[in-house]
Amino acid sequence: MGYLHKGHLSLIKKARRECDFVIISIYVNPIQFGPKEDYKRYPRDLKRDKRLAREEKVDVVFIPKDKDIYPDGYQTYVDNEGSLSEGLCGATRPGHFKGVCTIVCKLFNIIKPDRAYFGQKDYQQAQIVKQMVRDLNMDVKIRVLPTVRDEDGLAISSRNEYLSLSERRRALILYRSLQQAKRMIKEGIKDVSCIRSNIKDKIKSIKPTKIDYIEIVDSNTLKRVNKIDREVLIALAVWIGRTRLIDNMIISYKPQASSRKL
Repeated sequence: MGYLHKGHLSLIKKARRECDFVIISIYVNPIQFGPKEDYKRYPRDLKRDKRLAREEKVDVVFIPKDKDIYPDGYQTYVDNEGSLSEGLCGATRPGHFKGVCTIVCKLFNIIKPDRAYFGQKDYQQAQIVKQMVRDLNMDVKIRVLPTVRDEDGLAISSRNEYLSLSERRRALILYRSLQQAKRMIKEGIKDVSCIRSNIKDKIKSIKPTKIDYIEIVDSNTLKRVNKIDREVLIALAVWIGRTRLIDNMIISYKPQASSRKL
């Protein structure tokens, strides 16, 4: 959606290495924002975005207008109605992924890419897009690249622009709580309620913050799990002031070898 940062640039760089021709789209999609969300104040700077795109040797920057994407009389939408969209942001932002699927489907039809690049920070979105591509037989390969972070661990996001200096310091609790959860799992703790409780206490210790959700789910289905017995995604959405931030971490499951006396 524009306001390019190092996360976006990492996708562009990867595409530049792997592809002969690179197109980026910049479009703040109105139908993926709820009525009380930040569509009007979402950060925009097309002049800066186009300069960064030139520096990364992007071949084409596609910047449609609302009337091009949703002309008068527009009636058709694409949605995911399965388990992938039921929880996490799908539960707290109703209609969001309907907007995401619709715009991504339209951009794929307009541009007809061979490959499309997404970031892991929006993990649920990437999983839903991959499912849409499979379900609708779209001829495009989806590449999901690691979350890019600042040196202090904060996941880079266009919405970080909203944060004051004190809010930005508070926002570090997201990554620190994910790291703590990873350590707990590595130490052999498998009880999800225990891990969630630890994350909740850690985030609540930083005031003021407001938790939207803390979820530990199967990394493929995004369904909740009660025990760490497979690869899981730990996903967070937290309000820091007026800014809603998301972050996540994939934790691989490695069964501990049982020992027995000979």
